[in-house]
Amino acid sequence: MPPGLHPRRWNSERLHYAWVTLAVTFLVMLVTAGARAAPGVLLRPLQQTFGWSLATISGALSLNLALFGLMGPFAAAAMQHFGVRRSVLAALGLLGVAVAGSGLMHARWQLWLLWGAAVGACTGVTAMTLGAVVVNRWFAARRGFAMGLLTASTATGQLVFLPALAALAEHVGWRAVVVTVAVAAALVIPLVLLFLPEGPESLGLRRLGEAADAPPMPMQRGNPIKIAFDALRQALRVRDFWLLFGSFFICGATTNGYIGTHFIAMCGDQGLSAVQGAGILATMGVFDLFGTSLSGWLCDRYDSRILLFFYYGLRGLALIYLPSAFGLGYFGLPVFAMFYGLDWVATVPPTVRLCNDAFGTQRAPVVFGWIVAGHQLGAAFAALMGGVLRSALGSYTLATTLAGMLGIIAAILVLRIGRQGRSAQPA
Repeated sequence: MPPGLHPRRWNSERLHYAWVTLAVTFLVMLVTAGARAAPGVLLRPLQQTFGWSLATISGALSLNLALFGLMGPFAAAAMQHFGVRRSVLAALGLLGVAVAGSGLMHARWQLWLLWGAAVGACTGVTAMTLGAVVVNRWFAARRGFAMGLLTASTATGQLVFLPALAALAEHVGWRAVVVTVAVAAALVIPLVLLFLPEGPESLGLRRLGEAADAPPMPMQRGNPIKIAFDALRQALRVRDFWLLFGSFFICGATTNGYIGTHFIAMCGDQGLSAVQGAGILATMGVFDLFGTSLSGWLCDRYDSRILLFFYYGLRGLALIYLPSAFGLGYFGLPVFAMFYGLDWVATVPPTVRLCNDAFGTQRAPVVFGWIVAGHQLGAAFAALMGGVLRSALGSYTLATTLAGMLGIIAAILVLRIGRQGRSAQPA
């Protein structure tokens, strides 16, 4: 047991250790967000350094986004089989090595291998799926609020890393960016090793808000690959899974897939520097930090479907407005940054809540991993198509408008979730 985690100590204190675990997980997801934000900063420098086309770089980043999502269900199953701490430590170690190694790359295949495959797979272990696993293991009450805080780490990571990474890329060089991200990954490894136990039972505790006589939450054991595919096979029979998967596909396409990858380049087309574009994204991060935390609080109290309807609808309208926002002064990009930023990842807590309602506490993290896979497949699709449309048409206008229309479609889809009643759930 790591130092400082003696059960008597934490049983005698008013602070439940769930909040300590939440803080450590927040930092891990914060660093993951920094690694996720780096490609947006590297897009132009890699073009200028190596002469690679935007479509080539977007292709590697689309692989990154796809693997980021596809790792989700297998990561959740691996955490059940091997343990949360071991899984996170392995992912952080490989992430640091891959990012640091990318500073030596000189060929396209190395970009695909390091930033496309390795970084995509590792960040898939330490992102939203990790948050869902930690919240389910440690929280019986206030789950929405806890998931909202963890999801907000994406916004905070954006706020902390993007302006600094953009400034480094502009004034020092893009290799300084990869060194910074690699060092950040290395710094959180000791925190995970010392302060992230497997679950409350390892400290002699109950989950936060759980009754003293409640039976312990059962844990699935066995081959992680089999656990992941068994969960998928059962989920495929449920209509709500398809609605959650489809809406989260659009969520990924309209956030880190399109805006997260192409917004700085889009600003460059309008005469703004990379630092200015990163500053706007950081502003969105400030609003999202508030919006996502509030979203977690709201989904503990209100219908998650209605919340998602408003989130996706607002996002769609904001994206449709974006092509007109450039050149409108204070009523242009600042207005877009506020309304778009408020629900950048505010969709996550209600989606996790609906997944738990449909599939139960034990199975939900693995099923949510598959839903996250849909999110990142959407992100990969948008990252690739955004680059292709920009290369073909010379502007991002059509791609941005199509992304906004997808947001409106998602707003309509989520209202159908749960309409079949609980009889649709797997046994």
